[in-house]
Amino acid sequence: MSSVEESRTALRPGPPPYLPGHELLTGRTAVITAAAGSGIGGATARRFLEEGARVVLGDSHTRRLRAVVAALAEEFGSRQVTGLPCDVTVEDQVTALFDLAEERHGALDIVVNNAGLGGTADLADMTDDQWDKVIDTTLTGTFRCTRAALRRMREGTGGVVVNNASVLGWRAQRGQAHYAAAKAGVMALTRCAAAEAAAYGVRVNAVSPSLALHPHLAKVTTPEVLAELTGREALGRHAEPWEVANVIVFLASGYSSYMTGETVSVSSQRA
Repeated sequence: MSSVEESRTALRPGPPPYLPGHELLTGRTAVITAAAGSGIGGATARRFLEEGARVVLGDSHTRRLRAVVAALAEEFGSRQVTGLPCDVTVEDQVTALFDLAEERHGALDIVVNNAGLGGTADLADMTDDQWDKVIDTTLTGTFRCTRAALRRMREGTGGVVVNNASVLGWRAQRGQAHYAAAKAGVMALTRCAAAEAAAYGVRVNAVSPSLALHPHLAKVTTPEVLAELTGREALGRHAEPWEVANVIVFLASGYSSYMTGETVSVSSQRA
């Protein structure tokens, strides 16, 4: 790196200050999948609570989910947050999660489909099992939860669904054929669901992050890969999970009332 490039890198700012809530989701009930832990789902749960929402969290990691729910309930109140173990590949567990939201709060206003599964394997060496696991969780799981949401929301006064896609739904990366195909499918599912749901006042959109770093991702990705991915970002840094969550808040709120069927890139990745 030249001295000029080093100087420019040094001048790039870090993450901005964390934003306070503005009551954008007050009185609304949200289901968020894969919401335990420190990733985008966990950050979204916290941002929703800070914006006044009641949240029902699902995650396949039971012990971690219980710890997250207990911590958030202590901070925001037990009325505002609850959770239920949910593997989005199991239809009965998806149904139970959505039933809990309606039983506890009487309505369902927002669904955030965050559950996804990754992995790395070149296509020629990829097994059917590796392909099927990623597709079933990341794409079919989003389908199951979107279907559950729409069946309920069409009987009420509307609602919002926000799906978590990825820039890999648009761009190629070696070893990610299954994940990229799943995320491209999430984008297509978002558009089709939006076209169908508009008739009963439901909006369906998606976010498409590039690199939002959190401890779990750091554990399953080498420092070399993370450095390469960070180097693609024009801002010279990865996103914080809460920066992606801020965009999810926007899509779930009235500020995006004329948006449906859209996938919003949350990325500074160079073309």
